[in-house]
Amino acid sequence: MSDLPVSQVLPQLLHALEQSTAAVLQAPPGAGKTTLVPLALLDAPWLGDQKIILLEPRRLAARAAAERLADMLGEPVGQTVGYRIRLDSKVSAATRIEVVTEGILQRQLQSDPELSGIGLVIFDEFHERSLDADLGLALCVQTQEYLRDEQPLRLLVMSATLDAQGVSQLLNDAPVITSMGRQYPVEVRYGAPWEPRQFVEPLVCQTVLQALDEQSGSVLVFLPGTAEIRRVQAQLEQALAQQPQVRVTPLYGELDFAMQRQAIQPAPAGQRKVVLATAIAETSLTIEGIRVVVDAGLSREAAFDPQTGMTRLQTRRVSRAAAEQRAGRAGRLEPGVCYRLWSAQQHDQLAAQREPEIRQADLAPLALQLAHWGIQDAGELVWLDPPPAAALQQGRELLQRLGAMQQNEQGWQLTAHGETLMRLPMHPRLAHMLVLGQRFGLGPIAARLAAIVDERDLLRRAASVDASLRLALFDDARGAEVDRGALQRARKLSEQWLRQLQRLPRENPVSDPAHDKWVGVLLALAYPDRIAQRRGEVGGEYRLANGRAAAFIEPDSLQQSGWLAVAALGGQVAQRNARIFLAAELDVPALLSLQPALLSQRDTLAWDARSESLLAERQERIGELVWQRTALPQIDPQQRQRALCDVVRRQGLALLPWTPALRQWQARIALLRALDLADTGTSEWPDLSDQALLATLDIWLAPYLDKVARLAHFANLELAGMLASQLPWPLPQQLDEQAPSHWTVPTGSRIRIDYSETPPSISVRLQEMFGSVDTPRIARGRQALKLQLLSPAQRPVQVTQDLAGFWQGSYAEVKKDMKGRYPKHKW
Repeated sequence: MSDLPVSQVLPQLLHALEQSTAAVLQAPPGAGKTTLVPLALLDAPWLGDQKIILLEPRRLAARAAAERLADMLGEPVGQTVGYRIRLDSKVSAATRIEVVTEGILQRQLQSDPELSGIGLVIFDEFHERSLDADLGLALCVQTQEYLRDEQPLRLLVMSATLDAQGVSQLLNDAPVITSMGRQYPVEVRYGAPWEPRQFVEPLVCQTVLQALDEQSGSVLVFLPGTAEIRRVQAQLEQALAQQPQVRVTPLYGELDFAMQRQAIQPAPAGQRKVVLATAIAETSLTIEGIRVVVDAGLSREAAFDPQTGMTRLQTRRVSRAAAEQRAGRAGRLEPGVCYRLWSAQQHDQLAAQREPEIRQADLAPLALQLAHWGIQDAGELVWLDPPPAAALQQGRELLQRLGAMQQNEQGWQLTAHGETLMRLPMHPRLAHMLVLGQRFGLGPIAARLAAIVDERDLLRRAASVDASLRLALFDDARGAEVDRGALQRARKLSEQWLRQLQRLPRENPVSDPAHDKWVGVLLALAYPDRIAQRRGEVGGEYRLANGRAAAFIEPDSLQQSGWLAVAALGGQVAQRNARIFLAAELDVPALLSLQPALLSQRDTLAWDARSESLLAERQERIGELVWQRTALPQIDPQQRQRALCDVVRRQGLALLPWTPALRQWQARIALLRALDLADTGTSEWPDLSDQALLATLDIWLAPYLDKVARLAHFANLELAGMLASQLPWPLPQQLDEQAPSHWTVPTGSRIRIDYSETPPSISVRLQEMFGSVDTPRIARGRQALKLQLLSPAQRPVQVTQDLAGFWQGSYAEVKKDMKGRYPKHKW
C-alpha cells in the first residue's frame, strides 16, 4: 500500500501530531487516508496504550473501513480493529482502533466527557459537515482544553474537499498536511445542460448504456434517492435483459448489509456490475471494479424550516466539492471516466461546498446536548458555522413543551425528564414518547412506533399512511408490499429500545394497553404540535396544533377521522398544505387522560361570519385547535367594543351607514387640511380620512357600540353625529365658511359643490354664470372651483378653471353653437 499517495505525507503527519495536539489532513479521493492513516498512527509513542477513534459519516462506510483495516493486519474484525454502529458492534479487549459513526461518538462523550483511554479522534470525510460531526468536534475541542491535561487528547480532521485553513484556525492554527494527486486520473465528460424539472431516469439509463458500450469495467451511478434507484433499476434490467453478464445492484443506507456488501464486492469473473447509489457511495468506500461514474448531479437533503417546525426533503444540485468526490470513485483502482449529466458551464455555477447540516437541521437534539453539557450560549464552543439562533431557540421551546427543559434565572436547564431523554439514542420527540409510553404501560407499542418513525416506510406503495398498518406488521408480515429489510431493522431497533426501557418505572399503567387507540395517543405525545383537526365534516385537509395546514395528497382511509396525530410531514416549500406521510387516528379523550396539561383554556369574543353576530365562548384548546366550546352569558364591555372594532377593521368603513352628504363633509375637511399642509406643513383640521378613522376606531366609534350585536345593527348608528364630534369648535362654522356645500351663482341659484373630485367642481348652466367674470374660489381664495358649464339641456359644453379666459376666448365659438341650437335663448 506504500504506492498510495497519502503514504508520502505520513512522516509529516506523524511529526505534526508529535508536536501538536491537532492536525488537518487534506487528501483527494483515492489517496488512501482512511486506509493508511489510522494504522500508521497506531504505534506513535504519544498514543501509548490508548485507543484511536475513527469517525465515519455512515454505517456502511464505518463497517467497510473496519473490515479493510482488519484485512490489512491479517486479522478478523473485532481484534485490533473493531467497529461500533447502530444495532451492531464488533469490539474486544484487544481493540485499539474503533471505527464508529458520529452518533456513537456523541454517546461516548455523553457517558464519559473525558474520553478516558482514547488518545486520538480522527474525523474522516469532515467535508460532509454533518451536525453530529460539527458538534463532536466542538465537544472534543472542549474536552481537549479543559479535561485532558495529563494525557492530551489529539484530534485529526481529514477531508478530500474542505477549507482546510478554516478548520486549522478552529483548532488553534493546527498544521495542515496536504497529499497531492489522485491515485489514478479520471477523465470528466460533460453532457447537455440540465433542465429543471426534467425526469432524470431516462437520461441516466441512456448514459449508463452508452458507458457500458464505450468503457470497460463496472459503473457506479449516483442518484438522489431510493425512488429514482428503483425506477432506473427496473428500466436497466429490462434494457439489459439480453446481457446476463451485466448485473444491476442498488446501494443505499436502508439496504441490509448483505445487499450492501453485494454492491461493494467485485463482480464475478466475466461479469460487470452497475451500482445504483445515493450519496452514501461518495465517501470512504472502495467499490471493487468501478472505473466509470455516471453522476446525475442531484442529492436529496432534509431541510428544517423554523417558521413551520417541519423538516422537508429537498432535491438539490450537488456542490462542486461533492461532484469532485463522486468523480474520484472512478479512479480508485485504475484510470477512470466520469459522465456528468450537466454542462461544463453549469458546473462552474454550482456552489463550492454543500450547505452544512447545522444550518438546515432540526436543532432540538443539539439543544438537548448543549443543556446536558451545561452550555447556555452556543458561542462557548468553537464552530465552523454556529447554530442559527432561530432554529436553536425553536429546539429549546420544543424541549420545554416536552418537559425536558425549563428556563429560570440561570438560563435553560435540563429537567429530570430531560436527563432521562438524554440516555436514549434517538430524537428527543421519540425518546419522550418511549419514556411516557413505559410510564403508562405502553412501552412495547411505543418502542415499535419509534422504530417505524425512525426507519424507512415498512410498506411499499401503501394505500394508507396509517401507522397502525405498519405496527401490525411486527406480528404478521404477510403481504407482497412489505419491505422485509426495513421491517427487520425496525424489529431489531424496537427490541433494543425496549431493553433500555426496562430500567424505567411503570407508574400509571393503562387498563387496556392492547387497544388501538393508544397508537395515535403515543404519536401525539411525541408530536403535540402536529395534532391535527379536520377542516369541515369531510375532506382531506387538516389544521395542525401549531397553526399550520396539512393534507392527504391522495384519498386515504384516515380521512374518516376528525382528529389525527401526524408523525411525518413533507412536501415542497411552496405548497400551501404539508403532505401527510405517516399518521394515526387520535382519540382525544384518551390523550387528555394521560396528558391533561396539553389542554389550555381561552375566553374568546369573535365575529361569526355565518350568523353575522358576535359570539362569546370559553374554548378548550390543544394548541391552536378548539376541542370544546361553551357559550359565555356575559361579555366584558371593553372586550365587546374591541371585538366589534376588529370587525369594522376587517370589513372596512363601508359597514357603517355613510350617506353621500357625509362623504362630502369628509371630503371638505380633507381639502382644507391638504391646503394647510401644503402652505405651512401643519393644520388645525383633523385627519378624518378612511385610513385615519380605521386606525382610531377605539376612540371615536367604540363608545357607541353598546347596542350592536349583529351586522344589521351597524346601520342604526348615528354616524354623522359621531364624526361631527371629532371637529372641535369653531371648526364647524369655519367649514361652512371656507368649504361651503353650495355656491350661489349670479341668478341666485345655489349649486352643490362636488368635493369628491379634485379640484372640487360645480355643474351649472352656462347662462346662470352670466355676470360672473372670474372663476369662483373657496377656502379664502386658495382653491378655484372647476366649472362644468352646461347647455339648456344640461349637456356639458365647456369645462374650465379659468372663467375669465373662457369669456375672452372660446366663448365666442360656444355662443355661436348655442345660438344655432337654442335660438330663443339670450346668449
